[in-house]
Amino acid sequence: MKTDFIEELRWRGLLQDIMPGTEELFKKEVVTGYIGFDPTADSLHIGSLTQIFTLLRLQKAGHKPIALVGGATGMIGDPSGKSAERNLLDEDALNKNVNGIKNQLQKFLDFNGSANGAELVNNYEWMKDYSFINFIRDIGKHLTVSYMMAKDSVKNRLENGMSFTEFSYQLLQAYDFYYLYKHKNCKLQMGGSDQWGNITSGTELVRRKASGEAYGITTQLIKKADGTKFGKTESGNIWLDKTKTSPYRFFQYWINTSDVDAKNFIKIFTFLSKEEIENLISEHEKDPGKRVLQKALAKELTTIVHSEADYNAAVATSTVLFNGELKDLSNLDEETFLDVFDGVPQFNLIKSELENSFNVLDFLAEKTQVLPSKSEARKLIQGGGVSINKAKVETHELTINSSFLINNKYILIQKGKKNYFLCIVN
Repeated sequence: MKTDFIEELRWRGLLQDIMPGTEELFKKEVVTGYIGFDPTADSLHIGSLTQIFTLLRLQKAGHKPIALVGGATGMIGDPSGKSAERNLLDEDALNKNVNGIKNQLQKFLDFNGSANGAELVNNYEWMKDYSFINFIRDIGKHLTVSYMMAKDSVKNRLENGMSFTEFSYQLLQAYDFYYLYKHKNCKLQMGGSDQWGNITSGTELVRRKASGEAYGITTQLIKKADGTKFGKTESGNIWLDKTKTSPYRFFQYWINTSDVDAKNFIKIFTFLSKEEIENLISEHEKDPGKRVLQKALAKELTTIVHSEADYNAAVATSTVLFNGELKDLSNLDEETFLDVFDGVPQFNLIKSELENSFNVLDFLAEKTQVLPSKSEARKLIQGGGVSINKAKVETHELTINSSFLINNKYILIQKGKKNYFLCIVN
């Protein structure tokens, strides 16, 4: 069922800026709209999902999306939202990044060749043979320096300085819009809220050079309730490429979302209907401990970004950690095993040390230092608060040896219900 694209963005809390006349355009015709993706890495991360899903929402509403990969503009670097000059990528790295992003975008959008079938373009194709002299004669004369200086992406950098290279980015992005307007009948550019200046430069160039009308929409900057940056963890970005961020870790990121963020993210990052979302929020509020919203969010996103099989595997792996037995841990491959215990405190032992069995108190207090002293270890064991390899330690006379190794390499220690420690034996 087709939806009202702008109203969809509005109720999901995504709409930031919209140029006058944009809503009227959608009432008149099938709209072609584009979003640009800078190839700063060979994979997009979850910070890009807002824009990927915006293109997908546009297509689901019966309009035509164009995903632009910035093979040319990526050589310069977008100064929007940046406080310092970016390092320039060499051509080989850039090509690798462009191809990686192309492959990812093709997974989300429907490139079916129909009237609203998605298209993928690379601005390097129309910039590679455009000489500098011709470009500044044909394009540069249409936007004044004072107009370009007034943009936030420029003003915010004036104090620390900005090279002409980055200053020219605005002009290049404006030309992208003009080129797509002329060759693809593209009348709409979309992007994050930091792109408003670049987008309006494009609409201005279309007006001045083609005497045409073009429009712009920006989406809100996604923030976490606690003030930390969305999409970042202690170990870095959450990537869409499963070789960079495993489906299990991807799944866990959403499962661990706070209640406040989950209510926001369930609207932004899923295609569930308004009624479905309202029902989920209502159910969640009755018993937040069940984490209904987080589970729905993790399911939707892991399935969309990876696959249903990856989602099921992530659920199974998570179950192993909290409810599983030793045999379940032993069945995990090493990569998944380490993913499960990513961020868990780790201790190292030499294998030869296990040839001579030692007492569990020594193991907990001296070999691994999970507990500060033998007396503390003894007390916790007596209270039933220590498990090794998912089995409760019943006596402080237990001896630890090589028979305790999981996959011939690991020993898992659990203190209380949620505190895990991993002993790696080399």
